[in-house]
Amino acid sequence: MLAERLKSSFDKYFEAPLAAWEEFASYGEIVRFRKNEVIKAGGSTEKYGYFILKGSGGVFIWKENNYVCLDLMYEEDFFADSMSLYTGLSSPIETMALENSEMLRLSKGNINKLKATPMGQLLFLIAAENSFVEKQNQQIDLLMKNATERYLQLLNRQPRLIQRTPQKHIASYLGITTQSLSRIRKNIE
Repeated sequence: MLAERLKSSFDKYFEAPLAAWEEFASYGEIVRFRKNEVIKAGGSTEKYGYFILKGSGGVFIWKENNYVCLDLMYEEDFFADSMSLYTGLSSPIETMALENSEMLRLSKGNINKLKATPMGQLLFLIAAENSFVEKQNQQIDLLMKNATERYLQLLNRQPRLIQRTPQKHIASYLGITTQSLSRIRKNIE
């Protein structure tokens, strides 16, 4: 059941009642994306938030003739160009399905309706706080850990990552070249 999946993914942050997640799910629709399909183009405005049911997605920015991977998301993750979604402004961020994917999509209007409820306000506040903490930890890791440590940490969080995500995206996410990632993988094996 969709509400149970939403609840179980969020319970590590806050245990909201199942009824709150049933309401949340009722505001969305199931959508599918093909592998490498652009979900939100860079330079446009995000109109939706997603919850990944099956598959994966990436958040990218174009820099010096290459895409730089800012984030990787998998099943049970919330996914969007959050900056654009919350500000209502266009951004250079592009989102893409990295595999054939199925997602729960909520329009910005429905997100705002949910945020107008007391439980919705609480859930979105907790989600924003945790997203902020995760991004800060990612920034700290980039500064304090070497590429091998970051790669091992990523593998620990997402063990099937190697089979599911192109090496170029993993390397970009880690802030290294694909050649460096190949050397790290060879040394670990």
